Amino acid sequence: MTNSMKDIANASCIMAIGTNTRTSHPVLALEVWKAVKKGQKLIVVNPREIDLVKWAGLWLQNRPGSDTALLMGMARVIIEEGLEDKDFIKERCENYDAFRASLSDYPLEFVEQVSGVPKTKIVEAARLYATTRPGMILYTMGITQHAHGTDNVMAVANLAMVAGNVGKPSAGVCPLRGQNNVQGACDVGALPDVYTGYQRVSNPDLRAKFESAWGISLPATPGLTLMEMMEGAHRKKIKGMYIIGENPVLSEPDGRHVVASLNSLEFLVVQDIFLTETARLAHVVLPGASFAEKDGTFTNTERRVQRVRKAIEPVGYSRPDWWITCEIAKRMKVKGFEYESPEKIMEEIAKLTPSYGGIDYSRLDKGGIQWPCPAKDHPGTPVLHKGTFSRGKGLFQPLKYRGPVEEPDEEYPLVLTTERSPYQYHTGTMTRRVVGLNRLREEELVEINPVDAEKLGIKDGEKVKVVSRRGEVTARAKVTLVTPPGLVALTFHFAESPTNIVTNPAVDPVAKTPELKVAAVRIEKIEARELLPL
Repeated sequence: MTNSMKDIANASCIMAIGTNTRTSHPVLALEVWKAVKKGQKLIVVNPREIDLVKWAGLWLQNRPGSDTALLMGMARVIIEEGLEDKDFIKERCENYDAFRASLSDYPLEFVEQVSGVPKTKIVEAARLYATTRPGMILYTMGITQHAHGTDNVMAVANLAMVAGNVGKPSAGVCPLRGQNNVQGACDVGALPDVYTGYQRVSNPDLRAKFESAWGISLPATPGLTLMEMMEGAHRKKIKGMYIIGENPVLSEPDGRHVVASLNSLEFLVVQDIFLTETARLAHVVLPGASFAEKDGTFTNTERRVQRVRKAIEPVGYSRPDWWITCEIAKRMKVKGFEYESPEKIMEEIAKLTPSYGGIDYSRLDKGGIQWPCPAKDHPGTPVLHKGTFSRGKGLFQPLKYRGPVEEPDEEYPLVLTTERSPYQYHTGTMTRRVVGLNRLREEELVEINPVDAEKLGIKDGEKVKVVSRRGEVTARAKVTLVTPPGLVALTFHFAESPTNIVTNPAVDPVAKTPELKVAAVRIEKIEARELLPL
């Protein structure tokens, strides 16, 4: 997030696009509610009539995969009506002329046709966002999990810069992170192309810095993304994997291919706190410790680094992840893993990572700190890009519209998108073990509009099959107006109905993120004989 969570409540206009905030980020959603209660404006862009729509003054019900066209269409309206922040663009941005020229590809008639959003609503949203400042944009995986997810993110940035809504309190672009420490994991180099603090592997000076610190030679080319690793395993180019705290059997698209890929490995190690579906395939399972059993830090969605303190000793044979990894390295005679505690690891992070340079445990004991925090006397940074962008000037990006890889057809006439339940989390590794949560939501439900249900002869509560080109899963039908005709929705919390067997593994060419939000499917009734026990 470019801004802090508390900024949301003071934003004059909030646009939530590709995010089911009340379900996925309920605490942060309270800040949105505060803004709405004060009479501030909320625009929701989502194919489904999610709970957030009830708070919105304006709802744009777009088709899945049409976000780039919609955002570029809004930018065109703003510029054509002279509502852009001319001073901000002139002083702080570049490539504006090329960007403005590219908007000729997005006449409102085309945007309406692609997105399904009426022209009048596109114009209303554009005017509202451009004139009701400061404005914030919130987004999550409804924007990124597409084969053109990078374009979606750039389109969001374009719109924010056109309106001058960057580098100011209660403005900005705020991607809401999906897990408690996914921001922190990325910050410390859990990405294939960067070291800690997003320092690029391909930069020889940065590489030399880390080589000197670690006393080893490092490759000059980036590593592989998760999807590339799975394909490498399937082709037997990758022989071994060490998976920590991840359950790709349920979380990644084309689940059968994932299982086949993992089974192709000569050696698989899984380190987790429970025996997940992925761990069941492993040659060796290492018992990690939960958050309550170890010390360390989490970095949350607003870039706030916070201390995690051990409340109980690790249960049974479980050990903290850092300790297990270090012990394996020592047994492999690898130098540099002689850390005495998480605090010592944090000291090395601060030494090598400019954005974390001023952060240490003694400061964190007094409260969280938002990076960048380059020095011990630096207070942290609540708002990014004040005065200047990290690259200097903000770069406007001309974008060509690219639709989803799979479109509905005669054989697969429906579009599947994935969603979240407020009662279960991710692959259910932890939440499915909570009795109370299982009472609230104990099985997979496929949302289907009454129009489609009637055509197919499907009744609410009936067991059905969801079938794609990659496989099929069973779920109980939930006939609802939340999901529009032509669209169905599943979560992926339930191993008994592994949704990602049917999702699309097509990836964004830049970020390599899979297109989990759009897949062509059909729904079939299950005959009574198929429901009988064997």
